Amino acid sequence: MSSGYNILVGFKRKWQVLLWLETLLYGVGTSILIYTLFSKILLAVLVAILIVGVLLIFTKPWKPSLESTASYMDQHLDAIEYSTGLILIPENELSGLARIQQNRAGNILVEKYKTVQPPSHLKWSALFFALCLGIGLFLNTIGIFPFSQNPVSPQNVPDEIVFIATDSSTAITAPPKLIKQELEIKYPAYTRIKSVITSDMDIKVVEGTKVTWRLEFDKEIKEAFVESAGNSYAMKFTDGIYFGGSEMRSSGFYNFKFIDLDDKAHVSKLYPIEVIKDKSPETQILGIKQFTSFEYSEDKKLAFRTKITDDFGIGDAYIIATVSKGSGESVKFREEKLKFSNLQIGSKDLDLSKEIDLDKMKMEPGDELYFYVEAIDQKRPQKNVSRSETYFAAIKDTVSDTFAVEGTMGVDLMPDYFRSQRQLIIDTEKLLKDKSKLSAKEYKSRSNELGFDQKVLRIKYAEFMGDETEEVHAAEGDGDDHDHEEEHDHDHDEHEDHEEEDPLAKYTHKHDHENEHNLVLEEEKKEKDPLEEYLHNHDDPEESTLFTQSLKSKLRQALNEMWDAELYLRLYKPEKSLPYQYRALKLIQEIKNSARIYVHRIGFDPPPIKEEKRLTGEIDKVHGFRKTAEITEEDTYKSIRLALNRLQTLITAREKIEVAETDKQLFREAANELAIKAIEKPGKYLATLQQLKWISEDVEIPYEALIELQQGLLLALPAMPPNAFKKEQPLSEINELLLKELEINE
Repeated sequence: MSSGYNILVGFKRKWQVLLWLETLLYGVGTSILIYTLFSKILLAVLVAILIVGVLLIFTKPWKPSLESTASYMDQHLDAIEYSTGLILIPENELSGLARIQQNRAGNILVEKYKTVQPPSHLKWSALFFALCLGIGLFLNTIGIFPFSQNPVSPQNVPDEIVFIATDSSTAITAPPKLIKQELEIKYPAYTRIKSVITSDMDIKVVEGTKVTWRLEFDKEIKEAFVESAGNSYAMKFTDGIYFGGSEMRSSGFYNFKFIDLDDKAHVSKLYPIEVIKDKSPETQILGIKQFTSFEYSEDKKLAFRTKITDDFGIGDAYIIATVSKGSGESVKFREEKLKFSNLQIGSKDLDLSKEIDLDKMKMEPGDELYFYVEAIDQKRPQKNVSRSETYFAAIKDTVSDTFAVEGTMGVDLMPDYFRSQRQLIIDTEKLLKDKSKLSAKEYKSRSNELGFDQKVLRIKYAEFMGDETEEVHAAEGDGDDHDHEEEHDHDHDEHEDHEEEDPLAKYTHKHDHENEHNLVLEEEKKEKDPLEEYLHNHDDPEESTLFTQSLKSKLRQALNEMWDAELYLRLYKPEKSLPYQYRALKLIQEIKNSARIYVHRIGFDPPPIKEEKRLTGEIDKVHGFRKTAEITEEDTYKSIRLALNRLQTLITAREKIEVAETDKQLFREAANELAIKAIEKPGKYLATLQQLKWISEDVEIPYEALIELQQGLLLALPAMPPNAFKKEQPLSEINELLLKELEINE
């Protein structure tokens, strides 16, 4: 029994150990991956503790007991016949038969317990750990750390500065040696990138970054310089260290130079400067169409999302909304600046939402809204500003006008009464809206009053068209399909007196009198119409209008629509009257836009021509003008071409290679031209640029290096464009005879 009991105790401990190990492998594997990506040990430890704590809730390595172990053995050993639990009971508490079974179960457990393994997922946890470890080692080997490294931080690979003497003569004393080199990089504050101190002199920074070089020599020297783009900047000497600084604004190359106590110059190799421009924010509006229109009765709200991204953080974002009212020369604009409610300053990626209520923007039918999102980053001192595409929204007008004549002026002959139909529509819609608040009597009364106003408007249009009395119009309208009997009953009183000077005088509102100057004046009141010769003015009252035949038919249709509109208003059914009112308004608006006389503006007013000089044909005082100019494209590689010619001369001399001061200046200028191409492709032109630098500094260059320099400069020159030309070939006597023979035989 004791051996079986010990087996159960050992099995339980093994089970618990496996569960603990499984949990730790998951936590440690995750922490290794986190440390590889972020290089922060504290973060890795916190993540490991968090992962282990969460997994312990599920694995519960303390939970396995002797009872659960015995039960597990019963399930996996059929020969034990579910008797493992007897091993845990003292013998003095068992009967004789139970003791026999206990002894038998213990023997079976001793023989077969090795065939049973505790339940765990150790294989999966070990695989996860190995995978995390492999990924970490791989990223560490190839140097890819997407989050831990700054995208513009230099590689911290030590590269000792080596100086070469420009004078090839044997030095009496050993030249000074560099014992310390440092490059401090201070990124702009808005980038939130920490300062870096490195010994690598290659510079790859954000625009506006300040760099400081520090050089320390083992011996005293006269002075040290930093040379870049043909300029030389002296380094300051403090406490035995030469230092110099600059603010990076453009890409290029630089090198160091110092002069020792023997007045000998020593120069270093070239180091690249790569300046990364701060990108402007990228702004995009999502969830809305480019153009949106609303009916006046709709819920006029624009809901959309704005996605903004920036490389170093967003400083501000807002909406520029412009509301336009009116049309033509009377259009007015109002600009507003709308803010986002969930804007987070400094975030690199924003997803903002906004809802624009056109009613709150005080927009009316016919108004349009133009808006775009403008984003600003945190760059200093000059911020980058970007904007999205412009989006449009409009509230549909009750009548849509699409009338435009470019460069014209209009003389409007239509009376202001045409605007009254729109007011009738507004009043009818208001009556329908207030129906629930009005009594039946008041509702019918207001509907009847609107019908009367519609009648007054119709009669005025009829008079303007040429219908002198309402009976004339009624007679002409007998062939219409509309039933106007009830309308004539209501208007019976209007036909009693046809000889009044103004049949509508007692019904006309004050604003009608204000616009009477737009009507065709009565004969006794007008002297002479300046437009009379351009207008239809016949004795027939039907033809005595300001309109052509097509416009007259349109006005007749509008009057018919007014008849029906008035009919339903008098029947206390304003909802059925509205469609007719809308159609009447549309027809009237078309007539208004069509009945205009347009005078084209003259863009050029020439000087008057003397009548005595016209058609004489004398052109002796007319002189032509001719200007001849030869435009030549500036050669951007002039110095490189001259340097190639000079190099050919030096290579030909071979035995006696002497570089004059003028040659050094020429090679410096050629180096400045080549530096522009070397910035784009440093791997291709950097060696050639370095050789140009050394030869311009009088550094001894072997003959083979001159040939290599010449080949590098030839590769830098652009390919010459093809210049095809015809070259005459002299013909021999035999060829001439052959050609003559061919011509004869033809």
